[in-house]
Amino acid sequence: MTNHAIRQQVEQLLPEKRFNHTLRVAETAVALAEKYGESTEKTECAALLHDVAKFFDKDRMEEIILKESNIPDDYLKYPISIWHAPVGAVYARDHFQITDQDILNAISYHTTGRPEMSLLEKIIFVADYIEPGRSFPGVEETREAAQEDLDRAVALALRNTVVFLASRAARIYPDTIHAYNAFCIKLGG
Repeated sequence: MTNHAIRQQVEQLLPEKRFNHTLRVAETAVALAEKYGESTEKTECAALLHDVAKFFDKDRMEEIILKESNIPDDYLKYPISIWHAPVGAVYARDHFQITDQDILNAISYHTTGRPEMSLLEKIIFVADYIEPGRSFPGVEETREAAQEDLDRAVALALRNTVVFLASRAARIYPDTIHAYNAFCIKLGG
């Protein structure tokens, strides 16, 4: 399936506001792919599909999480706002016939991150965080870092996410904590 066909189908699945976010993520991600040497075609595909399950209802997402052996059941102990990522990877595999594991991982880990992310995973994670429609403390610093050092941008996005969630006494999925620690070590912190 071409990225153009994926884009047309995703537009039918998402509300206009979320679809516009998706397009901004795709544009940001493709620019980062060009800068850091990733396939722009793969990057655009992952970006177009990263939020494909964002508006699935809770019961549907829970059913997919429980059914899929490659999605840890412990997702259900964490905020529903992160469920759409691994569910979206399953949907991309099953409904868009995406077989490239790197693309599926980029979709699956775009909300939590994880240690040892591939280049594509880092690009989608950062692009989702810094796309031009985002406006919150720390986003400008992360945008600037993304132009110089992608690992530093990932570390900043993870740090900001951990601080934001902790300040609200929200549960933090372990992959995010592990990713934060891994990138701190990687950057000498």
